[in-house]
Amino acid sequence: MIKVLFICHGNICRSPMAEMVFRHLARQQGRRDVQADSCAVSREEIGNPVDPRARMELARHGIPCEPHRARQMVRADYADYDLIIGMDSWNMSAMRRIAGGDPDGKLRLLMSFTDRPGDVSDPWYSERFDVAYADIRAGCEGLLKQLDI
Repeated sequence: MIKVLFICHGNICRSPMAEMVFRHLARQQGRRDVQADSCAVSREEIGNPVDPRARMELARHGIPCEPHRARQMVRADYADYDLIIGMDSWNMSAMRRIAGGDPDGKLRLLMSFTDRPGDVSDPWYSERFDVAYADIRAGCEGLLKQLDI
């Protein structure tokens, strides 16, 4: 079983969208060898559900938004997951700090699994949940392809 943890700032937009998209794509492919979860690097949204705008964007693509409450990444997550995927470079810095480094090479940017590396667009500020979804979908598709190897 490959366990993947998706990370963003507050765990109410990008990382839960990535978790839900990844699960959806894995189910469509009949993949039973992967699990996904998500969390935040900050404490700002702990306990909150997925942002309604993110929920609406997922629904537009026929992806169910499963029950979710934001939580913060803890050091133990590094040992519990095989891959820990950040949405942007700021998240990556915070993830390394929380994890105490990355000795096993588990920390990656989601867009590094695509042909357009960089950050996933942050819809909290842009309100472009469609753009964030496109980035996330491409990253999750690339990640699943890499896991086939």
